[in-house]
Amino acid sequence: MSPAPGPTGRARVAADAADRGLAVDIVARAAASSLAEAAVLLGIETADIVKSLVLKRSDGAFLFALVPGGRSISWPKLRAAVGVNKLQMPAADVALAATGYERGTITPLGSTTAWPVFVDESVRGRRVSMGAGEHGFSLFVDADALILALNATVADISVPE
Repeated sequence: MSPAPGPTGRARVAADAADRGLAVDIVARAAASSLAEAAVLLGIETADIVKSLVLKRSDGAFLFALVPGGRSISWPKLRAAVGVNKLQMPAADVALAATGYERGTITPLGSTTAWPVFVDESVRGRRVSMGAGEHGFSLFVDADALILALNATVADISVPE
């Protein structure tokens, strides 16, 4: 699939953050083969890397779930928080179409559609790193400011890996 015309992923992220009054630092980083390796490269703990997952509801709408490293989605908890009986991880091409971002770069900031955001409660009070819309880059942001800027729902939606 050819890239969409227009600004790069990280430019979309930076523009959206600026529009929301959200301070983010976008940094270049080497490719990592695991979350643990990415944490070492960034000089942070694994729990300070937030995975941005795009999920599909049975009605065809999408949402973002933000979960810290070392934890994974608890499907029953997330379904309860969203108020649905079914959620699924879409195929990579569907996630790209829904957000404008490839897997490994997904973030709610600058997404082509502003889907609802659900954040695991353990993210609160941290400075976190997450995808910056483009491979080879990560962003750093205050999690509480991110939650406010995205009008995100905070809930217990994860379990330890």
